[in-house]
Amino acid sequence: MKRRDFIHLSGMGLGALATSGLVMMGNPVSAEQLLIPGMDPAAKKVLADIALNAAKSKGATYTDVRIGRYLRQNVSTREKNVQNISNSETFGVGIRVIANGTWGFSATSDVTPDGIKSCAETAVAIAKANSKLQKEPVVLAPVSGHGEVTWNTPIQKNAMEIPVKDKIDLLLNVNNSAMDNGAAFVNSALFIINEQKYFASTDGSYIDQDIHRIWPTFSVTAVNKGAGGFRSRQALSAPMGMGYEYMDGLAKDKMMNPAGFNSYKNSYDMVEDAVNAAKHATEKITAKSVIPGKYDLVLDPDHLGLTIHESVGHPLELDRVLGYEANYAGTSFATLDKWKSGDFKYGSDKVNIVADKIQPYSLGNTGYDDEGVKCKEWDLIKDGILVNYQAIRDQVQILGENESNGCAFADNWSSVQFQRMPNVSLRPGKEKLSPADMIKDVEKGIYILGRGSYSIDQQRYNFQFGGQLFYEIKDGEITGMLEDVAYQSNTQEFWNSCSQICDEDDYRFFGSFNDGKGQPSQSSAVSHGSSTTRFDGVNVINTGRNI
Repeated sequence: MKRRDFIHLSGMGLGALATSGLVMMGNPVSAEQLLIPGMDPAAKKVLADIALNAAKSKGATYTDVRIGRYLRQNVSTREKNVQNISNSETFGVGIRVIANGTWGFSATSDVTPDGIKSCAETAVAIAKANSKLQKEPVVLAPVSGHGEVTWNTPIQKNAMEIPVKDKIDLLLNVNNSAMDNGAAFVNSALFIINEQKYFASTDGSYIDQDIHRIWPTFSVTAVNKGAGGFRSRQALSAPMGMGYEYMDGLAKDKMMNPAGFNSYKNSYDMVEDAVNAAKHATEKITAKSVIPGKYDLVLDPDHLGLTIHESVGHPLELDRVLGYEANYAGTSFATLDKWKSGDFKYGSDKVNIVADKIQPYSLGNTGYDDEGVKCKEWDLIKDGILVNYQAIRDQVQILGENESNGCAFADNWSSVQFQRMPNVSLRPGKEKLSPADMIKDVEKGIYILGRGSYSIDQQRYNFQFGGQLFYEIKDGEITGMLEDVAYQSNTQEFWNSCSQICDEDDYRFFGSFNDGKGQPSQSSAVSHGSSTTRFDGVNVINTGRNI
């Protein structure tokens, strides 16, 4: 199908897919209601079978049912005040079918036998209506039924069970600690999500999953009242697929970085990071402005993750490659002809990038995707060569494959599942190498930490990235902080400049808690693992220079 035809058909089907009265973020509830157990899996199976049978009786050749309960808690503060506490819950059913070789989808919050039966019948009616415009039948990669199975995020502390008062006390302590160390303004927040998801299909799967995610974050601003300048520094935390144990800040998860303060692995000391942030923000006000030119860049994982996300993760989504998806910065330069050549040099031979939904503690970690496919790991770039994409059941035949990658996702029971980015990670180097040892060999470079502003073109090719903290490297040593730094490159040139990657001891996650895609937009959470990595001869500009 050509992209023009796809857009035309999608537009015509939009009205049918937009079920009225559905609430994405959920209904306000008390914190106590978040702890009420959800529906028993046996009861969900009874309801799922009603949907499967109802759809089949109306002519569906395939049906999947997702019964979802989505819980969210957000706590936010500013300086000495609580800004907001929100608790929400949404519960409903999404039913997807194939009838006459065409997809149909419907959803309802009426989680009763009659409501589900009606929803299934509506999904089939929509599929049959859509089939009048369908030129080619949907082809699904085969999936063996898993029977009745469960998967739970392996948490130690359910964040929903921690009293709200304890969370407020932590955030206010973060704020006070930052202000005691020179911050003028501080915003801090905790975002907590629990997805209770049940999937059933005519393939014979009944999958019950309990998924948890957490994100602590803050922004600290320091002000030079005399000179009138100010600078900010964001938290260096990563959102994680963990429980409240992530907030323990264990000594074993603290890693002294080459700039002389702690980075964090699988637990986070929010107060310590806020103290450092206040000092960094103050130091940034008087830091030397960078001289534009070519530099060797040493990129920390909490910075490099965003570059991986934008220049590898999104351009290797197969729907974006095919032109079916163009929202949020376009399609992709990594077209099928490049993959088919078998020798497209995406990066240097140091670059090995994998996709997965199975890494412990990652945001993407889950047992099964939203099509009932058991999750796995697969190569995207091997020894610098483009070898694969991210694809789901109705896409993989385009690549000549017969097994889904297991990366279908819907952000809510009321949303239809589609291909979403899994974890996309750079494998660590095989030889023993620490960030400090890497820097010893850099004559003229910049060490960059944290996520900053960025831009990338409509083919995910030409880009510019900033960061939170920048340190000048001269003759193998860090000599001081820099400001006004951003680097510019294109995806292929940048990844081919990769010359060294630290070993697995330095491997850490960057995360995107709210990654947008699609129209209507859906949000997903995804991690990007990497170790500190060196890129040679990258163009650096001065973002503070007046022209």
